[in-house]
Amino acid sequence: MTLNRALICGALALITVLSRCGGEDIVADHVGAYGALYSQSYGPSGQYIHEFDGDEKFYVDLKKRETVWRLPDLSEFESFDPQRGLRNMATAEHNLNILIKRFNSTAAINEVPEVTVFPKAPVELGQPNTLICAVDNIFPPVINISWLSNGHSVTQGVSETSFLSKSDDSFLKISYLTFLPSADDVYDCKVEHWGLDQPLLRHWEPEIPAPMSELTETVVCALGLAVGH
Repeated sequence: MTLNRALICGALALITVLSRCGGEDIVADHVGAYGALYSQSYGPSGQYIHEFDGDEKFYVDLKKRETVWRLPDLSEFESFDPQRGLRNMATAEHNLNILIKRFNSTAAINEVPEVTVFPKAPVELGQPNTLICAVDNIFPPVINISWLSNGHSVTQGVSETSFLSKSDDSFLKISYLTFLPSADDVYDCKVEHWGLDQPLLRHWEPEIPAPMSELTETVVCALGLAVGH
């Protein structure tokens, strides 16, 4: 993708997030740079991402004005001045504003995100685990992901990745929830995005094997005795 095409893509994304298309509580007010691709970011701090072969190397926390490495050990082999990220952001925003004024572009289509929830490890009641909510096919990259436990909002033990760009120009974002599995607790990953008519809830609860009935136990015992002979 050439730089001009990338900027045009970014302009379309910016037009999309500035248009009134529902979900006004999802705030987008910063331009983000994803390698050579410019797009719209979200939230109060925005983001500047640098990737290599599709993997995130680091991002710049614009609020703290510091570089955050995806793997801390990477900082021992190379460095990145966050001020350069801030300058790139300013340049991208300037170029996008020019393109918006120059072209009568149609707003980009809001894609419907795909949401999957699964545990990091096999679930054992009473043993700490992590729930993973993977949200794929995100465009534009403006989204809210939150967790509910038994219908109530959960904020403790929650973390998430920055937006991860994909070859089809959509994005992936993953949210994590550390939890203690219990037979009485159920969880939902709540996703809000302009491609959805209403918030999407992806439900998850531990699968507890049903206790065997007395008849089932008798049959299993009989089969075991028959095989033993």
